[in-house]
Amino acid sequence: MDQLTAKLKKLEKQNYRAYQQIKGQYDFADFELHIDHIQGDPFASASRFRATRAWSLTGLDWLQGKSPAYQVAARDFIARSFAQFAKQESSISIALTGQTVLDNTAVVFTEHGIEIRFRINLPADGRSILAKKAINIITFYLPKFIRRATLERELDFDALVEHCETIEDQESLRKQLEANNLAAFVANGSVLPRIAGNCDFPMKDAVPFTAPESLSVSLKTPNKGMVTGLGIPKGITLIVGGGFHGKSTLLNAIERSIYNHIPGDGREGIVTNIDAMKIRAEDGRCVHNLNLSNYINHLPMGKDTSNFSTQDASGSTSQAAWLQESIEAGVQTLLIDEDTSATNFMIRDERMQALVSKGDEPITPLVDRIGQLRDQMGISTLVVMGGSGDYLDVADTVIQMHDYQAVDVTEKAQQVIAQHPSQRLNECETELATFTPRPFNRPCLMNILTDGKFRVTAKGKDSLRFGKEFTDLSALEQLESSSEVNAIGWAWFQFAQGIGWSDNPAKEFTEILSGEWHANMPAQGDLAKPRLLDVMAALSRMRKSQFKPSK
Repeated sequence: MDQLTAKLKKLEKQNYRAYQQIKGQYDFADFELHIDHIQGDPFASASRFRATRAWSLTGLDWLQGKSPAYQVAARDFIARSFAQFAKQESSISIALTGQTVLDNTAVVFTEHGIEIRFRINLPADGRSILAKKAINIITFYLPKFIRRATLERELDFDALVEHCETIEDQESLRKQLEANNLAAFVANGSVLPRIAGNCDFPMKDAVPFTAPESLSVSLKTPNKGMVTGLGIPKGITLIVGGGFHGKSTLLNAIERSIYNHIPGDGREGIVTNIDAMKIRAEDGRCVHNLNLSNYINHLPMGKDTSNFSTQDASGSTSQAAWLQESIEAGVQTLLIDEDTSATNFMIRDERMQALVSKGDEPITPLVDRIGQLRDQMGISTLVVMGGSGDYLDVADTVIQMHDYQAVDVTEKAQQVIAQHPSQRLNECETELATFTPRPFNRPCLMNILTDGKFRVTAKGKDSLRFGKEFTDLSALEQLESSSEVNAIGWAWFQFAQGIGWSDNPAKEFTEILSGEWHANMPAQGDLAKPRLLDVMAALSRMRKSQFKPSK
């Protein structure tokens, strides 16, 4: 610490770039401080710091014997505690992940101890260094925050245990989905609505969720014991009901519960298969050498859909592309809301079939393929549907939302089908085909990086800068944090180290993101483990990606 203080004193009133001299490692007696990166000017992204404290000094070494889910939650709790302690010094910040608990790098458990990764916006007067203020921040305030966040007696121990057990229980529930043939589970008492579209906190005085008896399932958790709620079976499930009764609210809760939620969020008892992907129409996106022949055929002027590319996809084409790309990446459950879907991709009713013959319509609607996806590929689908009764013919389960409560109307739906038989024709002209993964050209990624000075940066949750390329991720509604977007970029970086074409990009990304996934990435605190589905979806949206056609 004395060495760092001496260095800083010499920098008083010097040009801001002189801060570069303090990079390095410093001994603070009971922890080590690493200064990894210094911002180029006062207006650039804040400087990157790390602090490592030995297990023997923390009283938290018992965490090493806990389950992986418990440890992820403990790391998350320590990061949140550090952020709370650091509120009195606005220049210090740490990456957090909102209402969800992700496997992130803000706090890392190593063999030797606890490592906290954070940023400090080093003080300046214009472009002149304020060394005295920097000394105060780094040697007075910062050690207090580090010690409090890594010392058991300084933490709220009961809150720590509750936080970790809540996450461990959610992970246990998710692991039981497969054995119980479920795509998702919604516990009784869950609070589904959020305060607002831009606020993820639970709505006060919301109606707690209650499962219909016919679809109730009880699962056992290691800490809370038995939990009862709605079990959504694998297969094709429709969520129906009138407007404003909670259809999309239920779907939103399910799509967000591929992640675990913090205590008090209201969604702690909701879990979804991690390989569930919400797809939608996405006008204007790019598509690279993708075989769309299962859904789109005989386009005007003979354009081939078995090797389809565009930089400006229509709504129906973009949704078909997202579906096929998700299959390529290993999707197990599709989540679809008709409000954000392309109508002509979802359905063509009896009257439209009579008016426009199949020979003049290139799209095979999803309603005619959805059963094949279930039967031939084992892919479940959960669809919010309020405008087309034709989906009743293919549904295994029908849930009606009424006053924010779920009602099992599967039997009633069967009666409706018998009383009002549909005259629409199935428009499948071919069997559902399967295709090999599209190979990807790794050098194209390295060239993009080289041209852009190796910059990999998230711009919030909605955009990823990779070299000079900016990839629009705003349609990927299941991304929770900019830390995931950062990690997607660095996973691409790792992938780009390979030589030539990759025959199976999804397989390689699975290996990159397995085990101690962050060990091969930069020692930064704003990374969170992304899903393979999101890594591949982002890669498909980068306009300069180079895929070969599948076979």
